[in-house]
Amino acid sequence: MNIPVHFRIALTSVFLLFFGFTAHTQQLASDSINHKRLTGVIIGTGATYTATLIALNNIWYSQYDKQSFHFFNDASEWKQVDKVGHLYSTFQLSSIQSQLFQWSGVPKKKSDLYGTLTAFVMMSSIEVMDGFSAGYGASATDLLANGIGAGIFLGQQALWKETRIYPKFSFHTTEFADQRPGTLGSTLAEQIIKDYNGQTYWLSIDMDKFMRFPKWLNLAVGYGAENMIYAQDEMNIEAGLYPYRQYYLAIDFDLTGIHSRSKLVNTLIYFANMIRLPAPALEFSQNKVKAYAFYF
Repeated sequence: MNIPVHFRIALTSVFLLFFGFTAHTQQLASDSINHKRLTGVIIGTGATYTATLIALNNIWYSQYDKQSFHFFNDASEWKQVDKVGHLYSTFQLSSIQSQLFQWSGVPKKKSDLYGTLTAFVMMSSIEVMDGFSAGYGASATDLLANGIGAGIFLGQQALWKETRIYPKFSFHTTEFADQRPGTLGSTLAEQIIKDYNGQTYWLSIDMDKFMRFPKWLNLAVGYGAENMIYAQDEMNIEAGLYPYRQYYLAIDFDLTGIHSRSKLVNTLIYFANMIRLPAPALEFSQNKVKAYAFYF
């Protein structure tokens, strides 16, 4: 398969990071590292990342020509929902990579650092792909959002040695995708990634870590936006749509309080906790308050 040059640059950056990590782990006590697991983590991460790049190319970039690398200022687009998506993704990838390194026997503090660095490089290398695409461009604000997401994860580990504030995601289908399926997605899988109208991002606060509170219950604040089929407000207004931001206050379920003897069940719980399950919520938007019995 002929991999485009921007794919090769992105992949090279990740593998160089892994080479540096592997070399540094040689300084640790040899009996503290499960080298078979560590090798599997490195190879598995590289393979998964390669597959992800190929999938993103098919979803995002295949319809656009390639051109010389360039930057593009997209800070005002999509009401910044896409930026919050970068924050969420980098946080979750940092957490996953840290867990994998700990599973390989790497001490937690080093796992947190290596996991965060790996996630930041992997997420930020996507900007290389954007930079070579005629339809996009590398974004400095995307890089900033990646850094904030990595910082939210690493900062909590440094401060509390655990995660107490969880970025989460929820999605519902909207009528807007049908109006521009090429941009907002023609299938459910594409819409989850591309239709920002249906995306809501949350910060779920583990309240019992700060005060007396039911262990299984969190409070969450959310952010989203709607009435967008174009990236810029001006183009949406010309199309008769008036984009607006949405803020939420809601309850959330803390799945980390569930423990099982089954490693598979614990793994499924870990990934399920990345999503905010349907629950009561208040929406604040357009100078109104709207209540939902179950919002997702």
